[in-house]
Amino acid sequence: MTTTTRSESDAAKHAISGTSLCVFCQAYSGNRDAFNVIWEDADFIAFRDRSPASLHHFLLIPKIHIDSVKNLTKQDTDMVRRMETIGNDILNRYQVPHTHRRMGFHIPPFNSAHHLHLHVQALPYTSLARRLEYPVIGGFGTFDKGFSWFAEVSQTIRILQRGSTVGTFPC
Repeated sequence: MTTTTRSESDAAKHAISGTSLCVFCQAYSGNRDAFNVIWEDADFIAFRDRSPASLHHFLLIPKIHIDSVKNLTKQDTDMVRRMETIGNDILNRYQVPHTHRRMGFHIPPFNSAHHLHLHVQALPYTSLARRLEYPVIGGFGTFDKGFSWFAEVSQTIRILQRGSTVGTFPC
C-alpha cells in the first residue's frame, strides 16, 4: 500500500517540472552512490545531510517529486505525518531523547534543494550560526506558525489539517 496520497495527475505535473534535473531524485532513481542512505522503503528514503548542522542530521524525502513544503495541501497531511513517524523512528535508532529532536522544512526561497525534504536532527546544533538556520517560531492567535523560513513538522501538519498552505509569513 502506498502512503503518498498525491493523484497520478499531481505526480505527472511534478515529473514534468524538472524531476530529471533534481539532485534529490537521484537518491532513489539514479546516482545512489552519491548519497549516504540510512533508511528506505517503497515511498521514502533518508540519507545523511552532506553539511550537517548537528551530530545526527538526516534528510527524509518522498520518492515522488514534490517541489517544496509550499506545494503541500490538506490531502498531503497523512504523508507528512508518516514522514514525522519515520523521522522519529530514525532518531530512536540513534537513541536521541525526544527533548533533543527537531524536524521541519525550509520554506522557499530559503530551501537549498527543490525537492520536499524533512530535516531530521538531533540537537544541539554545531554552532549558533547553524542553529539560526532552523528557527522554530511559534504562532499567535489563530496562527500555528510565526514569521520564519522554517516550519517545524507539527506546525506543518496543523496548517495542512485546517486546509491552509505553509509559507514564510504567519499561517
